Amino acid sequence: MKLPSSIDIRSLYFFVNVYEARNYTVVARKEDVSASMISRTISHLEDALGHQLFYRSTRAIAPTEAGHVFYEYANNILGQYTQAHEVLRDKQNEPHGLVRINAPVFFGQRHIAPWIGALLRKYPKLRIELSQTDNFIDPLQDGADLLFRIGSMSDSTMHARVFGHQYYHLAASAAYLDRYGTPQTPAELAGHQCLIYKGEQGANRWFFKQESEGWQQYQVPALITSNNAESLLTAALDDVGIVLFPDWLIGEHLYHGRLIKLLTNYAPAISTKRQQIAAIYPHTRYPPLNVRVVIDYFVQVYGAPLYWQYK
Repeated sequence: MKLPSSIDIRSLYFFVNVYEARNYTVVARKEDVSASMISRTISHLEDALGHQLFYRSTRAIAPTEAGHVFYEYANNILGQYTQAHEVLRDKQNEPHGLVRINAPVFFGQRHIAPWIGALLRKYPKLRIELSQTDNFIDPLQDGADLLFRIGSMSDSTMHARVFGHQYYHLAASAAYLDRYGTPQTPAELAGHQCLIYKGEQGANRWFFKQESEGWQQYQVPALITSNNAESLLTAALDDVGIVLFPDWLIGEHLYHGRLIKLLTNYAPAISTKRQQIAAIYPHTRYPPLNVRVVIDYFVQVYGAPLYWQYK
């Protein structure tokens, strides 16, 4: 179908404004043109469409049924045009301004903060505000542009860019194992010194499974509980006990032999739900350029597999 040549973006823009204002003069003043020009534009649009869009009288303007129908399409077209314009403008512009990032405390310390310098050298007009908390925040109320989160991504009001999955490892130092022995089954942990993270939801539960079986929780004795994972990790490195921690926290220590992975024929976890590491941001048709470049930067930094998941 060939579109009428007299219908252009400007005609649609004037139509939408008249539809919403119900007044030629108001639109004319807003756009700094004459009311007669607005009137002629609407008349030409009606001629092109073959439908009257407004009822007119000396005192009022009201949309016809055709006007109501056409408004939905015209508004859609203008929205898509604006979106396309912003995308193309972004391609020509350099990222600049403030990006507010929120992240879990220890993940932010280990896997965001060390990379911020290189990010700012790459995009020197960006500014970063990095806040770190393990508590839930609402990005709209708390003013965050981008949240790094670990868990099951289920909020349909948010977009998510998943970097990868989080895996847990049971580990202890060689000196601890020399002193207390190496457990061969999860049940044997009952006779060991366990270091357990305890957050706002209570102490972590320890689950284990083998390939042919389902998840099973095991009760383990806590020599130390703490709401500070770094403190528990320090204790494990000091030969105090066994920890169950995510790969991004202890992967480097496992790789360099400072900790030894235990029960390797089991999959350990603190939740039976699969955990994802993702950057999430409020649902928009098209994320701002600043948010996109930060996400793309960390996709490249983290790699695939994630750089802390040593092979």
